[in-house]
Amino acid sequence: MEASETIVQVVNIWMASDIYLQHAANHILCEDVAQLAGTDTLRIWHDQIQYKPPVTGGPTKWHQDHPLWPIIKPAELISAWVALDDAIVENGCMWMVPGSHQWGDHQRHLLHGPDHMPQHKRPELLPEGVEIKPVPFEIKKGQVGYHHCMTWHGSLPNQSQMKRRAIAVHYMPGHIRYEPVGNHPMNKHVHVQPGELLTGDDFPVVYKK
Repeated sequence: MEASETIVQVVNIWMASDIYLQHAANHILCEDVAQLAGTDTLRIWHDQIQYKPPVTGGPTKWHQDHPLWPIIKPAELISAWVALDDAIVENGCMWMVPGSHQWGDHQRHLLHGPDHMPQHKRPELLPEGVEIKPVPFEIKKGQVGYHHCMTWHGSLPNQSQMKRRAIAVHYMPGHIRYEPVGNHPMNKHVHVQPGELLTGDDFPVVYKK
């Protein structure tokens, strides 16, 4: 990313504001996520306020979320991404690769190409017959989009005069365990033993059917 390019993220805003906790516990969002995840219980893993400013907003490199969260298993989290501005190609919306959540962990092999599209260092490791066909994830202000924690996604720069703001909440189904195989900033909030369900005040239940 160039020095002039900016992406602003604030994590765990729900801890500082009841309004954001209420957002994370929104019944419609949680019911949708619970259905997608096949669970009757949801906890917050963490949230993110995201701001990609006009003109200088930089790209987000292609990645999968769960490989960047090496203290929790299984890889079955769902994120709810709510647009606070229209998120379109012109202002650097996310792009995703449909079906990629079923391909396994390819984080170490993902590259962000010069055209901001994904490349794979070792395509022979991909399942036979799959194609890397990214599509823009355009949504309007106030709409929500959901994605699996193994979905390949990234975004282009914002070279327009429009802001691109959003809030993402990453939800854990009730069966997610603390299984540390690496480090993560959320480690300081964990107060359970390896192998135990990831529970506690910093991972509140926001949905229980």
